[in-house]
Amino acid sequence: MSPADVEIPDVHYTRSGDVSIAYQVVGEGPPDLVFLPFLSSLWWLWQYPHFAPFVERLARERRVTLVNSRGMGLSDRPRVTTIESRMDDVLAVLDELKIERCSLLGIGETAATCIVFAATYPERVERLVVFTPFVRGLASDDYPWGASADEWREEQREWRDRWGRREYMEEFARVMNPQWADDSAYVEAFVWGHRHSLTPSAAADFRRMQMETDVTDVLSIVRVPTLLLGKSRHEGFVRYAAERIPGAELRVLPGEGAAIHEDDGLHSVAAIDEFLAGARSDAVPDSLLTTILFTDLVGSTERAAALGDSAWRDLLAEHHVAVRRALARFRGEERDTAGDGFFATFDGPARAIRCAETIVEDVRGLGLEVRAGIHTGECELHDGKVAGLAVSIGARIAAAAGAGEVLISQTVRDLVAGAGLELTERGERELKGVPGTWRLYAVR
Repeated sequence: MSPADVEIPDVHYTRSGDVSIAYQVVGEGPPDLVFLPFLSSLWWLWQYPHFAPFVERLARERRVTLVNSRGMGLSDRPRVTTIESRMDDVLAVLDELKIERCSLLGIGETAATCIVFAATYPERVERLVVFTPFVRGLASDDYPWGASADEWREEQREWRDRWGRREYMEEFARVMNPQWADDSAYVEAFVWGHRHSLTPSAAADFRRMQMETDVTDVLSIVRVPTLLLGKSRHEGFVRYAAERIPGAELRVLPGEGAAIHEDDGLHSVAAIDEFLAGARSDAVPDSLLTTILFTDLVGSTERAAALGDSAWRDLLAEHHVAVRRALARFRGEERDTAGDGFFATFDGPARAIRCAETIVEDVRGLGLEVRAGIHTGECELHDGKVAGLAVSIGARIAAAAGAGEVLISQTVRDLVAGAGLELTERGERELKGVPGTWRLYAVR
């Protein structure tokens, strides 16, 4: 089938906050599969010689919804793009189509979004499928498939300088999929498709976000059935992720390229169909990825003594109003209040940071100083109560913060890649009652 013979599905839009998100729908459901293609324009994807047969195979047994994440293709391109904001985009599409629960398919960088989404919203995800997942950008002792910071920065400069130029894009096309190196239709589609997906400056920002992203701490928290797919050339880092997601299945597909639609998707769709045909489960895991925020007034005892009981109660009431106003603005859920401290949870770390910053500034306007600590980790939910080691870690991080300081864990830092935050490293700390040492960062 040539691209000229393909009937391209119409594009629809929904709003994710103030951002417009483009999506297409192929086939009928339920069941539903929400597909986040990698680095693409939804319209131009259908110009690739092998893409349409792949999607048509996928849509034989289900409704397939393709989503252009913010920052690329036909969706709006705000300056700040994070995994958290892209999860909001998925939620917006699910709500627009009234999909209560779906399976997710992510590729490369979008696989990280799908992994964090499944860990955060297990009640919305039935099954998870990821192809060649990029779970970490920087190389480490146990993750040699990444690159050094210097190598990333050099590639970022190259993307800014050469992105979109024909000779560079043709070279890129042949490296990514050598099996189609002599296929002029594929190479031409690749060149124009990537030009339509990102501008040179957006491509450099995209590369920086890839470098900063690290979702390895989230892998063990995924509790939905998961299938990981990859070619033999990528088996090392695909297996790394598979071994860390409880109960995950790994399937190595034939082929040499980085495209999931190699062989018109014959092998990848067969594996996906078999996996998605597994027994449906209505059970929702009682543990999920949650961001913890603790706030505490600094010097409250001395201030209360200076003001007297009545004036202190009035000032404390104003403090509570300010904190609750910020929680409502940033979708935080108040879990507990003890004296002059708050414990709240969020479904995303960037929102928690913005909330904490707002609280610090608003409370300072009352002549008070607040310290805040933020951590993201696995929590258990029972009768509206939140429990788990992550809660203790969040409390200890808050206790380590100074007056007017928002202190975050390494996990939070890794998950807010692309948010444009300025962070100052505070070194490794021992947290009372928590095993090991923890690297902390202050938000400036």
